[in-house]
Amino acid sequence: MNARLLLWFVLALAVVGVDQLTKQLMMGWLSYGQSWPVTPFFDLVLVFNPGAAFSFLADHDGWQRWFFIVLTSAVSVWLVHLIRRHAQERLMPTGLSLILGGAIGNLIDRVHFGAVIDFLYFHAGGHGFPAFNVADSAITVGVVLMLADQFGLASRASRVENEA
Repeated sequence: MNARLLLWFVLALAVVGVDQLTKQLMMGWLSYGQSWPVTPFFDLVLVFNPGAAFSFLADHDGWQRWFFIVLTSAVSVWLVHLIRRHAQERLMPTGLSLILGGAIGNLIDRVHFGAVIDFLYFHAGGHGFPAFNVADSAITVGVVLMLADQFGLASRASRVENEA
């Protein structure tokens, strides 16, 4: 395995580690449903999401756990393939590695708890954004980086840098 490829897998592993560490800390500090206000617009809250993003399919009778375990496993294998294919690039494998790490972090939760542990809750004016976690954040940043790469933002930035 070359050094660049190893770098991308270490990044994914770091995301998994930080994600799992923060979830364990929250489970040690908070009880289920407990909220701890940090700022007027941000709370730490311990919730379990058996569904997908924004609690999609959360209210079903349990089949979604296995569906998401199989889906996440398949997507993770595909992401490893894509990381290997783009290993010598910069932006695309960074995004893919963040997504892979986030996917594996949430997969671990689904296997162990039957749901994803969420704890970051932002709110204002009586409205709140659904609680999320480090893995979800890594997936979101990873998708943004992939889109930036696909729309050529990275190549434009490097061309401008090279012209300067």
